[in-house]
Formats: sequence, structure tokens, C-alpha cells
Amino acid sequence: MRLNYFLTALFIIGFLPANAQIDPSLLRRVPKDTSKPVMNMDAIYNRPSLQMGKLPVSLGGYVEANWQHLGTDGISEGHQFQFRRLTLFVSSSISKRIKFLSEIEYEPSENSIAVEFAALDFEFHPLLNLRGGMILNPIGAFNQNHDGPKWEFTDRPIAAEQMLPDTWSNAGFGLYGKHYRNNWMFGYELYLTGGFDNSIIQNSQNKTYLPAAKDNPERFEESSSGEPLITGKLAVKNTGIGEIGLSYMGGLYNKWQDDGLILDKKRRVDILAVDFNTVVKKTNTNIIGEWSWIFVDIPETYSQQFGSGQRGGFMDIVQPVLKKKIAGWEGAVVNVACRFEYVDWNVGKFKQTGGNIADDVWSVMPAVSFRPNPQTVLRLNYRIQKQRDLLGNPPATTAGFIFGISSYF
Repeated sequence: MRLNYFLTALFIIGFLPANAQIDPSLLRRVPKDTSKPVMNMDAIYNRPSLQMGKLPVSLGGYVEANWQHLGTDGISEGHQFQFRRLTLFVSSSISKRIKFLSEIEYEPSENSIAVEFAALDFEFHPLLNLRGGMILNPIGAFNQNHDGPKWEFTDRPIAAEQMLPDTWSNAGFGLYGKHYRNNWMFGYELYLTGGFDNSIIQNSQNKTYLPAAKDNPERFEESSSGEPLITGKLAVKNTGIGEIGLSYMGGLYNKWQDDGLILDKKRRVDILAVDFNTVVKKTNTNIIGEWSWIFVDIPETYSQQFGSGQRGGFMDIVQPVLKKKIAGWEGAVVNVACRFEYVDWNVGKFKQTGGNIADDVWSVMPAVSFRPNPQTVLRLNYRIQKQRDLLGNPPATTAGFIFGISSYF
């Protein structure tokens, strides 16, 4: 309820200046809050926004909407129209070297309004900065770099959304820093936050499913295990080669004690991820990839449908094919692209037979996108996806078209 009041107040603030016919010259576009060069870790600040006069607060956001016609094994639900999300950014330079940024998202399909990020940054030195509040855990690159207008694809990667919990945020504190030298950049992040709970193995999916932990709002006030979730990332970038990042997130997930009474052994979840992005200078081809490994301590009483290991990732290849003035838009760009995805939900073999546990999915998604400007994208995708069950039976095949629009504002 408080969040609803907060959102209402924000929209009233935004409405009143317009209604009072404030001089448009007082409004200015702010392409981003941090200066170049940037890395993936800068994604939360590297967004366009709008600022009025000398007010210290900037507003921005993005919107996503889709149409899709998909079928699985010849069965289709027909034409479907989706309003995916509306996201609002509110940022402020409170004083010298003290910044605040929040990200609030409305998703009609889940009937939810959620604060995804809200943190204060204290900048002591380029290599030593303190961040506290509700933090996006930097596992891989997509979790922090998830804004729809940045991508040529209507759907978020399967591995980032259904294997890892996308937009995974927790209350906590940490340090981060960057160092630049000629064409090289180095960055690190290290956070202690709240984390996972038993829902990752006790959920409606009846399998190991980390995104289930997002449904527990109590994680922002109380940690199930009483132990911190550790998230760390190291990244190196060369302006002529690209950026590579190595990240880790891990900690206890179960409630192993209650008021000093031991209930269970301590059970861990550990995640490793590597991400990479580059631009082939000669052809201006963008290549973005991410791969993750998940390790979960599963109780022996659980069946083998609960995987103790998972792995998966994606790779995007984006090729600009036309850049010119189109329909009055200067510097508009047409891209062709393709996304390759794979997730193995249960890495291992059956104990009884020694046969491979399948339970995997792969997907190929070719795309054509049109960008009238860098902040706005119209995209047409075609998904081809095959998913096998636990026993490796012939896969269910999903195919169809998806069209979507997304833009910062």
C-alpha cells in the first residue's frame, strides 16, 4: 500500500509541471549519469533520463509490449497481445560523490509492482565505493543489464530468467570500484546480501528452481539461513577487444536452525558465471554471451527430478545491415540478429540405470530489428525451441513469431 502511495505521488509530481506549462527549455535529456568509458557494471546508471532545471532528481524508464503467435507440437493459443512491463527510474545526485538510484517495475501479467533496485552510493575513491540498500546481485551480466530497449529480442534469455532469477535483488551492502589505464579497464564488485530459501527446492515446478525465491518478499527483512549471500565479480575490458566478466554467488539457503535448535544440516547453493561481449570492428558485429553453472546441495530424501547441478547460457549475434535516414529518423538502423540458447535443468545420470537425465531445452531465435534511435527498438523474432522431459522422450517443439516494441522514455 505504501508503494502505491509512492507511485501515485511520483506521477502527480510528473503531471503538475506539465499542467502548469513549465518552460520546455528547463527540461533536458540526460543520456547517463556516469561518464565514458563504461562496463557492464555501469548499466544501472548508464540510462537516458529527464531532468528539470537544476533539480537534483532525474526521471526515466522504459516500456515493453509484444504480440506473439506460438504453437507447441501443432497446438496454438492463437494471437496473444502482451504488455510486458513499465519501469520507472528515479535517480539523484544528493551531494558530491553521493548518489541514489531506484528502479520500480510494474508487470501486469503478475499483477505486481516491485522495487527492483534502490541503493545509495558513496564514492570514496574510483577503486573504493560503498553501496547499500536493495542491490541487484551481479551474477553474470544480464541481471544488471536487463533493460528491454538494449536487446534485439522480445524475450529475456531462458538461462537468465528461468534458470537464474532475472532482476535478482536483495537487501545488503558492498564495495565496488573501477580502474582505467589506456585502453584497459578493470572493475570489481563484492556484496553481502540476503539470499535464497527452501523454495528453490520446494516449489510448484517440482524441480530445482532458483527463480522461486523471488516470490518471497520477506528476504528483504529476514534471511532464511541467517547467513549472508556472497556475490562477487571481476571484469576486464579492452576497448579494442571486448569485456569478459567472472562472477560468483553462493551461500546457505535452508533454515538449518531455529532459536538454537538444529533442524537440518547446512545446505548451500553456489553459482559460477562467465560473460563476454565484443564488437567485430571490421563488420560492426556485436557478440554477447553468458554461461552459468549452478550447484545445489539437495537432501537425500528428494527424488532425482531435483537436480543438484544445472548449466546453461545464451549467445547473441547482432549485425547492422543498414544505417541511414528512414522515414525522417536520422541515423536509423536495421539489424539482423540471432540468439542461441541452451539450458540443462538437471546435470547428471540416473542412479539406478546410469542413463543420462535429460530435462533440457535449446532454442534458436532469428530476428530483424529496426531502431529509429538508439533508445527505441521494433523487433520481429521467430522462435524455434525443443524441450525434453526428465526421461529424454521426444522433445516438445515450440515455434512461432513474436513482434515487440520497447523504448526508454
